[in-house]
Amino acid sequence: MDIINKIVIVGGGSSGWMTAAMLSRLYPSVLEITLIESDEIATIGVGEATIPPLQVFNNVLGINEKDFINQTQASIKLGIQFEGWGLAEDIYMHAFGDIGKNIGYTSFHHYWLADNPIKPKDLWKFSFNYQAAMSSKFEPISRIHNNQLAGLTHAYHFDAGLYAQLLHQYSIKKGVKRVEGKIVDVSLNESGNIQSVLLANGQHINGDLFIDCSGFSALLIEKTLGVEFESYQKWLKCDSAWAIPCEKTSPIKPFTRSIAHEFGWQWRIPLQHRTGNGIVFASEYVDKETAKQTLLDNLDAKPLAEPKLIRFTPGRRVKQWHKNCVAIGLASGFLEPLESTSLHLVQTAIIRLTKLMPNRQITPAAVDEYNQQSKIEFEQIRDFIILHYHLNQRDEPLWQYCQTMDIPKSLDHKINLFAQTANIFRQQEELFSQEAWLQVFIGQGLVPQDVNPLANTLSDKDRKEFLANLQAIYQHYLTPLKSHDNFLTALR
Repeated sequence: MDIINKIVIVGGGSSGWMTAAMLSRLYPSVLEITLIESDEIATIGVGEATIPPLQVFNNVLGINEKDFINQTQASIKLGIQFEGWGLAEDIYMHAFGDIGKNIGYTSFHHYWLADNPIKPKDLWKFSFNYQAAMSSKFEPISRIHNNQLAGLTHAYHFDAGLYAQLLHQYSIKKGVKRVEGKIVDVSLNESGNIQSVLLANGQHINGDLFIDCSGFSALLIEKTLGVEFESYQKWLKCDSAWAIPCEKTSPIKPFTRSIAHEFGWQWRIPLQHRTGNGIVFASEYVDKETAKQTLLDNLDAKPLAEPKLIRFTPGRRVKQWHKNCVAIGLASGFLEPLESTSLHLVQTAIIRLTKLMPNRQITPAAVDEYNQQSKIEFEQIRDFIILHYHLNQRDEPLWQYCQTMDIPKSLDHKINLFAQTANIFRQQEELFSQEAWLQVFIGQGLVPQDVNPLANTLSDKDRKEFLANLQAIYQHYLTPLKSHDNFLTALR
């Protein structure tokens, strides 16, 4: 049983500094934490969209929302708008938060389907988040209607580089030591654990636990320890992306846009000082120059830099904790940012690590549990991303392949269950909510054949009154909300 006294984090950026910040917060004056990063090696991040759990991460660190928003040029995110993911002209949103109100043990959407099975786009009349997003409104309001209904559930768009700087300053104040330098060699001990790393200036840095945040290079977990990579590319064909910032547009929309193209999809992430843009594409179906030009032709404003090309393979490390090395961030695996899960995977990896070494000890059972949880999490998010591709009705080669490809059995079961019964069941601690699955199913044209018979226990009159009342309540609380731009201005 190995005792952890010294932790060495290899790599900075968002993943490295998130790790340093949380470990220094939870283990004050207990662990010696060193972060090594090279000024010669650029980070991938050019802008980030997140999902709501990042609020919890910041809260645990003690970073209040106002400071976070101002220091990272953040804006509010109420959901992701998908354009062209069903038919080319289709638009729907994966809005955060609740949809409607459940009655007893029966989910709201069964009552909605029983009343209105042929108008699926009406679903979003019952999403307060969607209504606010489309009106470009936001205020922090957690509950409405005498606490009977959920208010607005939000995440953020923010500058990843500025977030890393914020966490860098936070970590240094907590006692983390930053060492600048490039690693040129790694030494193992007789048991195969990492003993130390050697920097180009000749400095040796020893540690008990090494955390690999070195990005796609996976310097420790792959290049040193040889942990294999499991590819998801047979399901997720996109393997490249161009990224570029452009000037901001007004008003700042409180949602991310995901716009399908013939060979992939484009993102637009509105921040306070600029808009982050990128195009994710499958190199099997388009050359990189055509993809780049498509992105440049579809910017909202003047570009602020040259496009940056990113190559990747979707998938994960078969072991994200091996020996005395834990891979976090891109070194542990990659899933395209369609549902803004990159930083969430960093966050959950860090929290999982802290839960499994409460007494600073590495045990085989803890390592096995960490790897099992990581595998399940990656596969659940993988399935949700594949769902978007598989349910499309487009007629281009990439999209036709996605329609007919064999999909994981876990996803096939979920699709068939909803198609036949309108039921959605989630595994314990699964990231995406029932409402998230519902919106993609309905938004991309999957209308179920049947509903829960309990939905028919309400008379047609009572059901219509129930739905009408919900719509009226949402509109009542939407009207006085301040605009998203005014909310941001007030914080400044």
